[in-house]
Amino acid sequence: MATENADVTLLEEKAGMEDYGLLSLLLSRASCEGSQQYIRRADSDRLREVFDKYASVEKDGSNYMTPNDFVRGFLGLYEGPKYNQQAVNMLGSILDTSKDGLISFMEFQAFEGVLCQPDALYKAAFQMFDTNGSGSITHDEFEDIIKKTTLYEKIPFDFKSDFMTLHFGADHARTVSYAEFSQLLHDFHEEHAVQAFKQYDKKRSGAIAAMDFNDIMVSVKSHLLSEDVKKNLVAVAGSASGGHQVTFPYFMAFNSLLNNMELVKKIYLNFTKGNSSLEVTKEEFLYAAQQMSQVTPLEIDILFQLSGFLHQSTGRVTYEDLERIAPYRPMRFLSRPIAEVKAVKSPDERGFGVQLLESAYRFTLGSIAGAAGATVVYPIDLVKTRMQNQRTGSYIGELMYRNSWDCASKVIRHEGLFGLYRGLLPQLVGVCPEKAIKLTVNDLVRDKLTSGKGEIQAWAEVLAGGCAGASQVMFTNPLEIVKIRLQVAGEIASTAKVRAWTVIKDLGIRGLYKGSRACFLRDIPFSAIYFPTYAHCKLKFADEMGHNGAGSLLLSAVIAGVPAAYLVTPADVIKTRLQVAARQGQTTYSGVLDACRKIWKEEGGQAFWKGGPARVFRSAPQFGFTLLTYEILQRLFYIDFGGRRPTGSQVKVPVQTGEMKSSNPDHIGGYRVALATFSGMETKFGLLLPRYNVAA
Repeated sequence: MATENADVTLLEEKAGMEDYGLLSLLLSRASCEGSQQYIRRADSDRLREVFDKYASVEKDGSNYMTPNDFVRGFLGLYEGPKYNQQAVNMLGSILDTSKDGLISFMEFQAFEGVLCQPDALYKAAFQMFDTNGSGSITHDEFEDIIKKTTLYEKIPFDFKSDFMTLHFGADHARTVSYAEFSQLLHDFHEEHAVQAFKQYDKKRSGAIAAMDFNDIMVSVKSHLLSEDVKKNLVAVAGSASGGHQVTFPYFMAFNSLLNNMELVKKIYLNFTKGNSSLEVTKEEFLYAAQQMSQVTPLEIDILFQLSGFLHQSTGRVTYEDLERIAPYRPMRFLSRPIAEVKAVKSPDERGFGVQLLESAYRFTLGSIAGAAGATVVYPIDLVKTRMQNQRTGSYIGELMYRNSWDCASKVIRHEGLFGLYRGLLPQLVGVCPEKAIKLTVNDLVRDKLTSGKGEIQAWAEVLAGGCAGASQVMFTNPLEIVKIRLQVAGEIASTAKVRAWTVIKDLGIRGLYKGSRACFLRDIPFSAIYFPTYAHCKLKFADEMGHNGAGSLLLSAVIAGVPAAYLVTPADVIKTRLQVAARQGQTTYSGVLDACRKIWKEEGGQAFWKGGPARVFRSAPQFGFTLLTYEILQRLFYIDFGGRRPTGSQVKVPVQTGEMKSSNPDHIGGYRVALATFSGMETKFGLLLPRYNVAA
């Protein structure tokens, strides 16, 4: 098998790894036949057709595959004239349970079923070691297979060691079952590493040279080494003792760390509550590790040493550091960017001009997102406005609508379906910059108030949201008052059509800012509640990798909109009353306090909550779709300005074996993951056969 990650990548490319869009995360994978299977079994007749297509031997009226037919023909491996026949035979023997050198259809079908099992990796490896098909593994079988790997060629293993005696007995007569084999395979690599250390420690001093340490890791533990770790093995080994010696405890801790990197990631995400951009100090990580597992202080020291060599040492680690240190794993895109631009080479180049460009970038995406959200919920906004403008106590017969549903039905009946979109154009003209300003200012202030570790205090989140709400009022108040005048125009029977320009001329510059105090009273608390709630909901609903899919983004944004929208309804009612032109006989208001007194006196306290449910049903989904669009646009058109990625926007996650499916149409059922399974035998177990996956 290949010894480099690049060779494994070639195998994955043959497997045709699929791209996964954001919305596909919301779809559950189809369940398979049987409670323990996760890949759907192939149709027997179709599988027979595929088998006959590649089978080259006919015997006693039946077709059979040779190892070459299966490995080179069906799987497409070992292409070209120069291939290792022994390795091909070993892979073919996994299916050949009768060990007669041929693969029957029943054996071909049986292995397809094995590949559908969640432990297919272990079962495939077991069948390769079980060379006589007895259902158990002898000492000689285990030794024979290991000696054929490139691992043994580089550093021989002592098969007369106590390790082999413990597993196979003093006389090597004991056999190992499948369940025991999985543990044997795991322990073997640890024992091999220890034996390698002893071979290099000729003076029995308990320490080896840094270069010897590098040779052992590259030879025995190559499947655990990422490219970044491999490049820094000698450097980190030298930094450990201040010289060029690696002690045995350090050697064991280094291997233990690499074996447990997935656990280390979970410790990080648990401590940061899913925030993958947060920087964690050594002391914080040590505390978090002791709360969850027995990761030793020495292992954590090594983790931070490695992190320091990957970038300028800051004494902190991020999730990105852990990904670079962790053993190689194939990744899949949750969303493949349509465009990805790196505006600066490093965060040090993030000057005022770059930050200005970043704000312009956010403003543009926020405008598009705002328009999308407003269009979706505009009919609800119109109903909300008309309900809030409906007054009691002025004169008889004034009540036009019994409730929100009655209002919507009457608008459609008397004004047509497009009556629900009356005033949409000025709304879009206003909402685009409104949402853009709000999103841009919130992100800008949050960036400024976020510490170097990536943390932001609760008061800072509230302040950032409040600043965002205040910033929009001066620009959006004129557009808001024009929108409201147009929305209520349909209530008055008139042949003259009310237009936006007419409203602007009637109001004048000063009139366009009527009710601005109420706007401040509404928008500042709204944003101060909304944005912190949204940020915390994102962290709460992120998956175990700290990623937010489309569903969790939409849910977070909608949930955050409920309390924010409803709690500021009184301010919204006052703003609406001040901005709507009072008709003859209706009460007029001179300001915020005057409106409060008169509404309370004439209509009671419940009038302040008029249209509250409609406001929630409008604002919550509007901001839901707005934030969803904004986040997705940032992922699809990502520009790196040297700052931090939005929380939960990690776009690549590890691929599970069952997700690496072949693009070959003949690879059906379990065989869709056959290439991925053989790749896993390399990356997980380090079973590297010579000249594996060599292309012509």
